[in-house]
Amino acid sequence: MDQALHVLNDLEKEGTLTRYAIGGAIGALFYTEPFTTFDLDVFVIIPQPTETIIYSLQPLYARLQELGYPAEKECVNIGGIPVQFLPTYNPLLEEALNAAIDTQYNTIPTRVLSVEHLVAISVQTGRPKDRARIPMFQEANVLNESKLMDILTRYHLMEKWLLWTSSK
Repeated sequence: MDQALHVLNDLEKEGTLTRYAIGGAIGALFYTEPFTTFDLDVFVIIPQPTETIIYSLQPLYARLQELGYPAEKECVNIGGIPVQFLPTYNPLLEEALNAAIDTQYNTIPTRVLSVEHLVAISVQTGRPKDRARIPMFQEANVLNESKLMDILTRYHLMEKWLLWTSSK
C-alpha cells in the first residue's frame, strides 16, 4: 500500500487530484480489527473544466496510464494494490472528504475518512457488507455518537440507521 499512497500524494501535489481520502474497508481498518478486503477505495476530487456538466475521472486515469498504472476493470493496480477511485458525487461524500483526517500509514502521510462519515456512507450505500461493519465500529468504541447522529440526521439517514441497529 506504500507505493499507492506515494502515488496518491504525488498526484495531489501535482494537481491531478485536488484532494483524496481513503474510505471503504481499508478506511475502516484505521479504526477496527483487520478483516478481508481486496481493494483500496479512494474518494477523490479532480479539477474539472468549468463547462463540464458530467464529472469525469478520465484526467486521473490518463495520468495514471502515463505513470505506468493502467486501469484494470474498475481499479488501477498500483504496487500490487487494486485502487478504486470514487468521485464525491453527493453532499455527504463531499463533506466526508473535506472533513477527512490527516494520518500516517508506515510514516507515509495520508488521509482517511472519519469513522462517523464511514458509517454514514455505509448506511447511505446500504450494502449488506457495509451493514456488517457497523457492529465492528461499535465494539471498537471509536464512534462519537453525537457526531454520527448529527450526520445521519442532516443527510436523512436516521430512519435507515434505526432499522439497521434495532434489528440485530
